[in-house]
Parts: sequence; C-alpha cells; structure tokens
Amino acid sequence: KPLGITLGEKKGGGVVIKSVAPGSNGAKAGLKSGDQVIYTSSFFGDELWPADKLGFTRTAIQAKAEYVDFVVVRGEDGPNVKRLPKRPAPKRFGRKLSAAQKKRATHICLDCGYIYALPVPFEEQGPGYVCPQCQAPSKRFAKYDAENDKIIGGNATPLAATAAGLVGAVVLGTLLYLGLQ
Repeated sequence: KPLGITLGEKKGGGVVIKSVAPGSNGAKAGLKSGDQVIYTSSFFGDELWPADKLGFTRTAIQAKAEYVDFVVVRGEDGPNVKRLPKRPAPKRFGRKLSAAQKKRATHICLDCGYIYALPVPFEEQGPGYVCPQCQAPSKRFAKYDAENDKIIGGNATPLAATAAGLVGAVVLGTLLYLGLQ
C-alpha cells in the first residue's frame, strides 16, 4: 500500500480495475487497466474473498493494514463473478492447534479469533502487543479454554461503557426535564 489503482463496477456485475498509476505498487505488481478482480484479501487473516461487489471490495482493501492480494482475469471472457461458489465462513477464525499449542493457548482475539499460543505468557507481552492476524490491541483479547473451545469472559460490558451510558442517560434526562419547563 498505497496501491495506485482505481476500481470500478464491471458491466453485468463484478469489480474491474479502471486505471493504474504509472510507477505505483499496482503497476509494479503487474495490474493493468481492464483487469477483472476475482478475489481480494480479506481484511483479517490470509483468506481471499470474492470481489463481486465494489463497495465491499473497497472496504476490505482499505481495512487491510499491509499488503493486499488480488486474483485478476484479463480479457473479455472472464468468469462471471456472481456465479463463483462462496465458501462458508469457518466456525472460528483461528487456526487448528497442535497438542503443544493447545497446552499453551490462553487467550483469543475477540475481533478475529486468533488463538494466542506463543511460549511467552500473554500477560508478559505488555500493553503494546497487537494481534498478529488483525492488529487488534491486547485489550481485545479474552481468556480462552482450548480444551472446550470456549471464551472465558470477554462478553461482559466493560465498566467504563456502563458508567458512560448511565451518565449519558442522566444528562439526557436533565436536558429533557429543563427543556419542558
């Protein structure tokens, strides 16, 4: 990134590359104007998602922190993207764990499902640790029970959010009360 490309909708559906800036990362990667984009990187992990809708494709590309993978077709007789089979999402966006990793698995990313199973204890990573899969901060991790594939906690509303909601309700009530008098 930056890619240096302009995307557009293909007549009949799908996404096409409208232009590629000379010398851009897109040009260096061999992308050309008129290429039909079939798949792009998902915004987390290393999956590829069908590029059948322009808005969704742009969002996925913008959300991707580093590199973006494209699968393109050149020429008029490209496939009909709307007819590409869609894979169902996996049960959990983590990875399958070996027996040794299962013993070390202590936390899971609430945003993408990455299971933390590194040899260094999670608590020793420090506040700067981010999820290697989706770049979420360490506060977005919850304790994880690998044996039962269950999140421990992580579902409760944080105290700060509860307090902010109560304060907002009191302020709103006061404004309404004063406005009615």
